[in-house]
Amino acid sequence: MQDSREPVLLSWSGGKDSALALHALRHDPTVEVVGLLTTVTEEYDRISMHGVRRVLLERQAEAAGLPLHIVWIPPDCPNEIYEERMAAALAPHQKRGIRCVAFGDLFLEDIRAYREGKLASAGMEALFPIWGCDTTALGRDFIAQRFAAVLVCVDTHALDAAFAGRAFDESLLHDLPPGVDPCGENGEFHTFVHAGPIFRAPIHVRLGVRETRLERFRYCDLEAADQ
Repeated sequence: MQDSREPVLLSWSGGKDSALALHALRHDPTVEVVGLLTTVTEEYDRISMHGVRRVLLERQAEAAGLPLHIVWIPPDCPNEIYEERMAAALAPHQKRGIRCVAFGDLFLEDIRAYREGKLASAGMEALFPIWGCDTTALGRDFIAQRFAAVLVCVDTHALDAAFAGRAFDESLLHDLPPGVDPCGENGEFHTFVHAGPIFRAPIHVRLGVRETRLERFRYCDLEAADQ
């Protein structure tokens, strides 16, 4: 019997929101996630913005049992180059019948409109499986479902640099100052998910060097624990 589910690519950052999006999509009987799509910065060989090493990204994809499709972009990537490379990366998937790309966005209307517009111009559709979820409840649900994540990047204009390297847990949620979204939806922080129900096995990591870049962002490097 032919599979009637809609094949979907998931825009994957390696963080909490994309992990929750994958979890939600896997519980939707009408769709099938067929691959992860991630931008990686040339020269640094790391997930763009999150700063996570590509080897850890690859281990996430392996643990999730999904093929990984990397979109390579230059450092400080201009928007026109980002759009060109993303369009080139999506073209072969569209040719093989994939017309939907899912995202883990929660409530930023301008970002959603941008994604929908760009995909529509390519004849594709954007899906938002966790859109509109209450971020406080979502953060607690993430913990309750036994996901595990660590903060790998903190915007020090919104949050103290000491939060870089902390586990995303109840203690962290309690310590977040007023005005900081519990899921970091406004860019206050970014995470790397290393365990949870979407994975066959956990990704073993250890905390590495912490450093500040661009006079604003505090990064905590992660290393594979078996290296």
